[in-house]
Amino acid sequence: MDKVNNYIHTLGLQPHVEGGYYKETYRSELENDYMGFRGKRSVSTGIYFLLKAGEFSAFHRIKSDEMWHFYDGDPLSVYIITAAGELQVVKLGLDLGKGQQPQAVVPAGCWFASCVEAPGSFTLVGCTVAPGFDFQDFEMASRAHLIAAFPQYGSIITKLTKS
Repeated sequence: MDKVNNYIHTLGLQPHVEGGYYKETYRSELENDYMGFRGKRSVSTGIYFLLKAGEFSAFHRIKSDEMWHFYDGDPLSVYIITAAGELQVVKLGLDLGKGQQPQAVVPAGCWFASCVEAPGSFTLVGCTVAPGFDFQDFEMASRAHLIAAFPQYGSIITKLTKS
């Protein structure tokens, strides 16, 4: 069994709605009410997330900060459209000399997407969300609406959205 399929099988990863594969590995039993959220949220949650080359995590946003952690494979490019409307590209990986980072944070409310740039490769990362992730705080981007808001990033939005 190749390395990617071994990770998917051994870690029990399932297809994710935004693309790739994931498994929740942690959900804090502590819950709080947070301003801007409907209902209580876990203090923190964590997942494994795997992308194969040719797949992408489509542009979406959540109401919480999300910290990414690099584990294995080739670098992952995370595209973030900031609250100020600027496009940032973070390279998750271990080659610090090439500007890669083993951890990065996507601030709450920012649109973001990710992909593996190296052909024939994969990336295994982890994501920690605080306050904890809940699908009612998840919003998948509409390609048309995102391009209307940020026409200067039309090519990357088109590449990293499903419709």
